[in-house]
Amino acid sequence: MLQPIFTGLLVLLLGLNACNKNNTAPPPLQTSLYFPPISGAEWQTITTTSLGWNEAQLTDLYSYLQSKNTKAFILLKNGKIVSERYFGSFTADSLWYWASAGKTMTAMLVGIAQKEGLLNINSRSSTYLGRGWTSLPILKEDNITVKHQLTMTTGLDDSVADDACTTPSCLTFKADAGTRWAYHNAPYSLLDKIIENVTGQTYNAYFQQKIRNRIGMNGFWARSGFNNIYFSNARSMARLGLLMLNKGEWEKTPILNDSSYFNAQTNSSQSLNPSYGYLTWLNGKSTFMAPNFQTMFPGMIVPNAPADMYCALGKNDQKIYVVPSQKLVVIRIGESSGTPALALSGLDNELWGRLKIIIGY
Repeated sequence: MLQPIFTGLLVLLLGLNACNKNNTAPPPLQTSLYFPPISGAEWQTITTTSLGWNEAQLTDLYSYLQSKNTKAFILLKNGKIVSERYFGSFTADSLWYWASAGKTMTAMLVGIAQKEGLLNINSRSSTYLGRGWTSLPILKEDNITVKHQLTMTTGLDDSVADDACTTPSCLTFKADAGTRWAYHNAPYSLLDKIIENVTGQTYNAYFQQKIRNRIGMNGFWARSGFNNIYFSNARSMARLGLLMLNKGEWEKTPILNDSSYFNAQTNSSQSLNPSYGYLTWLNGKSTFMAPNFQTMFPGMIVPNAPADMYCALGKNDQKIYVVPSQKLVVIRIGESSGTPALALSGLDNELWGRLKIIIGY
């Protein structure tokens, strides 16, 4: 059922992309970023009027978000809150799941572990998981590296009955590692096990020590079947987005203290799907692949958004958008907007079409 829906969405995206293909992103702003305190509820705000934005369009934006089953929306400019809205009974203290938006946070944690000398992403995955973690012949299994897990290019078959299943019987051969891109949850989920094996800590404990507590987030990872899912309030998502905007540093404190790794995470990690970095979606590329499809679609993933945007995206429209050229972080969480309930959806371009009018980029 998703194929016709996605095809219709693609037509819309291509039309918008054609209209915007001559637009270029403005030069980076020089304003320094604001970072909220690690503890407490203090977070500085800034008005749309002072920014010269179209404030009259905000009311329409909120109506649109509510109509799309949104629970929380936050917009940061230079780290300060321009807009923060909660819908229905959802509040600033309510917890919600990140779904696959948590993948991007895992990629950062892998980079931290590598910087600490605990692993090497170019090493074969069996170095950290032990041989026999798949059902592949040893020579085929040994071709899979941690980097392949970060880039969705393990070559393992994602068409199995449960693509989240991490037992060896579910991890079967489809193609040689590095020759096929597929949005496959199981190889990603096993990065958690790698982290635990190399650190001697639970995944939650290492994450809290290295990211969560250091930037003032709340929340926790919780198992749901084979999946490990993060839950937090909306402001914690905004904090992660601000960390990404500042390239892995919280104010002047390095969190992911490896600029080469962060740059690799937020740029094309392979040629099979140039719109994908290390578990991070990238705008501005000439082609993209989408979850559940083996088709190369032309154009950017979000034509209405600035080309330099990168994102953490999750099922049912959990969104962290980061735009370095505009110093923006945008958060949307809630139920599915009604378009394909995948990491990419119609909400992305519709929302940015409205933001484009408000911001005027």
